Amino acid sequence: MADEEKEKPLDPKVEFVRKVARETGVSEEQVRALVSLLGYDLSSVMREARILKRGHEHPRH
Repeated sequence: MADEEKEKPLDPKVEFVRKVARETGVSEEQVRALVSLLGYDLSSVMREARILKRGHEHPRH
């Protein structure tokens, strides 16, 4: 049974969120928020995630 669970493909939407989070360094929660605004367009979500990450690394005073 455990082998069957390992072979079961994951939800593509979950994988999308994890991929963007892993590649950009933002949280999965932040990616889900971006997806709710932009949909599942990879280039748009990646762009906004990178902008979001840069904003957190360099706080403005």
